[in-house]
Amino acid sequence: MERRLTLGFSPCPNDTFIFYALAQKRVRPPGLALDLVIRDVEELNSLVMRRALDVSKISFHTLGYILDSYVLLETGAALGRGCGPLLVTRFQQITMGEVKRVVVPGIHTTATLLLKILYPHVEDLVVMRYDQIMPALARGEAEVGLIIHEGRFTYPFYGLRRLADLGEEWEKETGLPIPLGGIVAKRSLGPETIKTIQQAILESMKYTRNHPDEAWPYIKKHAQEMDDQVIQSHIDLYVNEYTCHLGEEGRKAVTKLLELAREL
Repeated sequence: MERRLTLGFSPCPNDTFIFYALAQKRVRPPGLALDLVIRDVEELNSLVMRRALDVSKISFHTLGYILDSYVLLETGAALGRGCGPLLVTRFQQITMGEVKRVVVPGIHTTATLLLKILYPHVEDLVVMRYDQIMPALARGEAEVGLIIHEGRFTYPFYGLRRLADLGEEWEKETGLPIPLGGIVAKRSLGPETIKTIQQAILESMKYTRNHPDEAWPYIKKHAQEMDDQVIQSHIDLYVNEYTCHLGEEGRKAVTKLLELAREL
């Protein structure tokens, strides 16, 4: 009899790329049946904080709160260089020293943690779902927003300019790639099940790489109205060597982020 597990991931192209073959049962982890939970990453963070999912994508910021119950997997991470969150605004004259209030994509996102680490004077944080931030800035409902995911490619279309690249600043400060999010599994699943899940995620990524045309409609559907080139750029940036294997440098980056979080 198969063991049923919940698997959470976001509708972002890098996640649907990674999990396509598992979602569509092109890859089947032996002895396991997966119930999919596809949500915005901040919703996934909240579910994992409540220990409500067996396996899930989370922001690395959240990892520090749940390590008693979850283990970080070696596969599936969003981590790299030149891929960090951006602070953007429609105003030409404003500088970071003047910014006091920022719209953020979730309290437990890595983006918000980086903002607190790099710009501690910004204390007024307004939470908004990530895909609503740029439209709100364009409508004049806020002055400065912290954007993630595909926002790196699309913010100029909203008449916005970049104030700061938090990933770039992280890299200058630490020399490490920016750790954005990773996959965690409940420790209670046991080492053999966790190993099976990890291998299945790796096989799912490999399947999508070998069958990109087959996977594209699924990725496109979950990306909603995102332009095809933006989708591909998103995948190219966020699915990389660290996604296949976190490795020593990746683990070092995650450890550094959690150390800085504890100092706040």
